[in-house]
Amino acid sequence: MLEKTYSSADVESRLYRLWEQSNAFPCNPESKALPCTIMMPPPNITGSLHMGHALTMTVQDILVRYYRMIGRDVLWLPGTDHAGIATQTVVERSLSMQGINHRDIGRKAFLDKVWEWKARSGEHIFKQLRCLGITPDWGRERFTMDKVLSKAVVKAFVHLYNEGLIYRDKRLVNWDPQMGTAISDLEVEQKEVDGSLWYFRYPLEKNPSKFIVVATTRPETMLGDTAVAVNPEDERYKDMIGQYVILPLVGRCIPIVGDGYVDPANGSGALKITPAHDFNDLKVSKRHNLEIINIMDAEGHLADNVPDKYRGLDRFVARKVVVNDMESAGLLEKIEQHCHAVPYGDRGSVPLEPWLTDQWYCDAMTLAKPAIEAVERGDTVFVPKNWQNTYFEWMKNIEPWCISRQLWWGHQIPAWYGPDGEVFVAESEEMAAIVAEQHYGQAVELTREKDVLDTWFSSALWAFSTLGWPDKTLELNRYYPSDILVTGFDIIFFWVARMMMMGLHFMNEVPFRTVYVHALVRDAKGQKMSKSKNNIVDPIDLINQYGADALRFTLASMTIQGYDIKLDEGRVKAYRNFATKIWNAARFCELHSCKAYDCFDPSKCTETVNRWIVSEVAKTAELVAAALHAYKFNEATSVIYQFFWGTFCDWYIEFTKPILQTAYGGIEQIVVNETRHTIAWTLNQALHLLHPIMPYISEELWASFGEENDQLLISRRWPCISKDLIDPRASREIDWLVRFISEIRSIRSEMNMLHSIKPDLLLVGANAKTIALMKKYNNLIGYLSRIASIKTSSIINNGVAVCRVIDEATIVLPVSRKSNNNFQERLRLTKEIKKLESDIAKINKKLSNKGFLAKAPDTLIQNNKDHLLEEQKRHDRLVAALTSLN
Repeated sequence: MLEKTYSSADVESRLYRLWEQSNAFPCNPESKALPCTIMMPPPNITGSLHMGHALTMTVQDILVRYYRMIGRDVLWLPGTDHAGIATQTVVERSLSMQGINHRDIGRKAFLDKVWEWKARSGEHIFKQLRCLGITPDWGRERFTMDKVLSKAVVKAFVHLYNEGLIYRDKRLVNWDPQMGTAISDLEVEQKEVDGSLWYFRYPLEKNPSKFIVVATTRPETMLGDTAVAVNPEDERYKDMIGQYVILPLVGRCIPIVGDGYVDPANGSGALKITPAHDFNDLKVSKRHNLEIINIMDAEGHLADNVPDKYRGLDRFVARKVVVNDMESAGLLEKIEQHCHAVPYGDRGSVPLEPWLTDQWYCDAMTLAKPAIEAVERGDTVFVPKNWQNTYFEWMKNIEPWCISRQLWWGHQIPAWYGPDGEVFVAESEEMAAIVAEQHYGQAVELTREKDVLDTWFSSALWAFSTLGWPDKTLELNRYYPSDILVTGFDIIFFWVARMMMMGLHFMNEVPFRTVYVHALVRDAKGQKMSKSKNNIVDPIDLINQYGADALRFTLASMTIQGYDIKLDEGRVKAYRNFATKIWNAARFCELHSCKAYDCFDPSKCTETVNRWIVSEVAKTAELVAAALHAYKFNEATSVIYQFFWGTFCDWYIEFTKPILQTAYGGIEQIVVNETRHTIAWTLNQALHLLHPIMPYISEELWASFGEENDQLLISRRWPCISKDLIDPRASREIDWLVRFISEIRSIRSEMNMLHSIKPDLLLVGANAKTIALMKKYNNLIGYLSRIASIKTSSIINNGVAVCRVIDEATIVLPVSRKSNNNFQERLRLTKEIKKLESDIAKINKKLSNKGFLAKAPDTLIQNNKDHLLEEQKRHDRLVAALTSLN
């Protein structure tokens, strides 16, 4: 017997062990079934499961379970990402709390500490993911720095270098002086800060008593100025273009250049140009062939290219000194309060510094071209489609990709330097030494490149490196490319685009056929979750309180393409109640001996109500499958919810209670047996449809009601229900019955009628077909509507208080003229009549429009005429009811 209440905590851990033991998760490379591949976006090893993980993992698991059930050989490959900067920062912070500076213990000892962290964190993350009920092929778990993937990273780097697509160059990068590394442009966050705008006077070389005034938010960088730029159309400065100014505090002569980049309305209209410390200034300098002077070191201190007084000063200390010196020299014109954007690294706590330095780059522009064309051809499709515009926008304006990072944690770049700085890129130090010896004519000592690769370089290879590339494995041949990538929009640039580039370059085929882009999970007020706002919702807390099924169903139901999710705990609670509803329905079935019957044929049902529920199951199965194929998870959940709670629980079970309980006589045992088998069959099919989204409760109930309950539901096939089971006649009959009872219940509710009261009901204007249905279901209507009797009439008698129109007929309940409901009903009828009159006017206007009549298809015109006729009839019936009340 089922327990009285459903306890998710008791069920989930037990069932997950059963699933794993049943070997239901792994793919089968030897299978002849159609393969299906989904690559798990690898979570970083830096923390715990967050709600974004819960969403993307839920969506993937729904698809994986569904694809397995329809007979696909599914590989869902799990893994984690080493997350270079993020992980190194976390471990550095952890060591610091123990009083240990990572630089004091050295690179090797520090990396040992990181691997210890990875072991603990990776295990913790996978334990949390199991709590969500996900079913990847755990035996194929990958880590972006394991041996297989490290081999692929080295191979890819060397290959791209030999093709000239990876190179070393001195360029401006976003530099984090605190962490001592370059930061990707995509990892830069612009923060609005309240600062100052300093106006400095730069003396003209030929007439030092005259000045050109420049405005700057970064006074310290003036020591590296190599020009002053003005707009060539600015009348104030036209005559100065080509002249020189004396750079204050330095004494260097620098030119005044004309450049359209300068905005005459911004500041003074004259812009100091510091090419080594500003990305836009660098572009200006290249157009005018200006000198580029780097005045800072890696820690953000002023270097040797500045006057002695400023050397070694921290950049912000130097700012104050420069301002004071300019003021003392009489060259500070004014200071204005100024709010402006300052770049920060998304994981750092200090402003970034544009810094000129040697880095390794990848020619992303060349790699991007085939990736753009592949999406244009439709080889890879974005869902929702609008995200491909975001993809194109970035790919068509792509810059060289800085792939080196000055960290210890990560894939160390496979490059070695000779005594004269000559670089040798090879797959091993031994191979580099051979090439170096050929170059120098003798064996020489080589020095390994200390930099590591950007995390996203190894992640870009994820779709094929995880399958064994560069080796030609069975898995690589069978499971590449993947069918779908499920990811958030925030890493389209970081990950999706780069996987497209690398997949096409190394595999000559796109890495995935579809990219499903899900939205962001926000809090109930629509705000982004963050520690600073103290609004983070821990998915594990919700699972512990409401169960994994409730959280999964909530996330799926709110995943509407193109819209963010506003996660309200109340929704999770509501879907926990949905699980309770399902459980109670199953207990009802158990109580009335509704068990699966292997030989049951739903097409042989004779009772209309049973043929109706079989039809509804067939319709529901088709709708759910269509929704999952289209990645419309909210539609799938809506259909399942409406079927389980509404159609099955609220109506079908209520319709069959009199049969099962023999509440009224004359019921043959064959009808009872058919109904019991139909209920069990319906519950079985519904559990199948529910399983991908709510796997735990569906699996638990399957053990009691399954046709083959010795086999786990996770391994069962998706219901193959013929459309021939759809019975239009039964659907029309029961649809009428549902609407009829609903209208009566609505009347009772509006009149606050006690459950014990059983009024007489009058059915006015009913045709022969409706009267026949009323008589057929008279007992059922009375049982479910609490009605004493139903009489028919051709007119509405005076004194009627409440009326409802159903098709051609009007339902009326006679009550006292003095009843307050009489007044309320007149108001309701008046309001409904006015709405109908408005709708009728709109249809009449359309049908009197000559342009519409000339262009619209005949079927559309006829549909409008039919609709107009029905609305007019409904209007007349309501007017008649109101007249009687008045």
